[in-house]
Amino acid sequence: MRRLHPLMFVGTGSDVGKSIIAAAFCRIFRQDGYAPAPFKAQNMALNSHATPDGLEIGRAQAVQAEAAGIPPHTDMNPLLLKPQSDHTSQVVLNGRPIGNRDAYDFWRRRGASCRPANGSTAAVSLDTDFRREVCAAFDRLAARYNPIVMEGAGSISELNLRDTDLVNLPMARHAGADVILVGDIDRGGVFASVYGSIALQSPDDRRLIRGIIINKFRGDLRLFSEGRRMLEDICGVPVLGVVPYFNDIRIEEEDSVALSRKSRQMEQGRVNVAVVLLRHLSNYTDFDALERDPRIHLFYTSNVSDILASDVIILPGTKSTLSDLLELRRNGCAQAIVGARRRGATVLGICGGYQLMGVEVCDPHHVEGDIERLPGLGLLPVTTTMAGDKVTRQVNCQFGRGYEIHMGQTRPFGDAPSQPLLHLSDGRDDGYIADDRCMGTYVHGILDNTAFVDFLLRPYADRLSAADRPFDYSAFKEQQYDRLADHVRRHVDVARIYRILSQD
Repeated sequence: MRRLHPLMFVGTGSDVGKSIIAAAFCRIFRQDGYAPAPFKAQNMALNSHATPDGLEIGRAQAVQAEAAGIPPHTDMNPLLLKPQSDHTSQVVLNGRPIGNRDAYDFWRRRGASCRPANGSTAAVSLDTDFRREVCAAFDRLAARYNPIVMEGAGSISELNLRDTDLVNLPMARHAGADVILVGDIDRGGVFASVYGSIALQSPDDRRLIRGIIINKFRGDLRLFSEGRRMLEDICGVPVLGVVPYFNDIRIEEEDSVALSRKSRQMEQGRVNVAVVLLRHLSNYTDFDALERDPRIHLFYTSNVSDILASDVIILPGTKSTLSDLLELRRNGCAQAIVGARRRGATVLGICGGYQLMGVEVCDPHHVEGDIERLPGLGLLPVTTTMAGDKVTRQVNCQFGRGYEIHMGQTRPFGDAPSQPLLHLSDGRDDGYIADDRCMGTYVHGILDNTAFVDFLLRPYADRLSAADRPFDYSAFKEQQYDRLADHVRRHVDVARIYRILSQD
């Protein structure tokens, strides 16, 4: 195949659809015989993914890699910031955490040091040149794949951050990328946001923007024909497509904004699965497969009455186990979860949720904060000790595949017997199972495996319709990537984009 320029999708703001459009083009290029790979220099998200070699990247790039049909790699997202509070983030560089960094230091004072996480034995570089690191990752990726589908972050017109921007137009300049600006018409003000985003760029950066895509259009596309022409006239940049809003194509989303659109209520007459809405909830994509499973109704809640009435309660991952445990006790959810278990509901904990289910959570090295110990929910006879070193790896077990991303070690409490939930292919055991309605595991993605979901729902077999069949999530995702590509092909001038990417 001929060599194509890298293609970068940038936005007029956050949540305009850059990640989804990039995923669509990863699948389009793959369908057309190319070997594409995604790239985002810097990502900020709590939803992350473990690569095959046991390193950590943002979930969006793992999804885009899946759309491209290739394994995820840290070069696709070399810098990941995982918020720990309003002011600090854990810095993950090339898949490994190197410490915590204050937001002011990160954005304003390049060269300020990363503070190692308490209790961590990991080496921390004090003078890391992040720009050099992300550019090197891109260069390695570009040597192996064609084309690179790049994604910017937030808005390209944050003038106060321009000097420290690693991910938008400075990265496009390094890559020699053709840039397409994505605007969200659904939120209103698309003319001002598109024109302003372009007008605020320097002349050199403005020349990098080769096209505009208007995303999330509702209604008759013919009504925007004049608007399309007007945008092209005032911006001097072609509108390459107007993509209609869709809610029938299911692609995993990374942005926390997506969580606000999830179901928050029970549904009568179905097996109700409640995901407890923790303050520091992470990796909520763990539940996307259950959301699509026709046998159940999954919803997110911190409502005590709904928790008490649910059939299955899932305690999800959390970035701050002790803080969320304290909040569960304060808001009454802890008591409701224990009460629901006594009533006969199933309780499953994943990662931090597994830690919450134990007898205690200890943090003697102050990895998470000042709290050294809290009693857990007491649903499993295990104890957890927080540790500074992070475990990241992909795993295989008797139910299928998944991955671990966690800090802390969990073991049986006192003289409690070992009763692992999972037996891993490398000979290790994972998790704990008290009975078929009470269990916990460190493995994210376990619910993507039909065999495990069937095991989880076995106590409710009499309530599942005979017509309801096990749900194949892997086949479902492949179908959704193809549907997404078809949708974007219908509404974007892909042939013109190929011409842009092929010009000398």
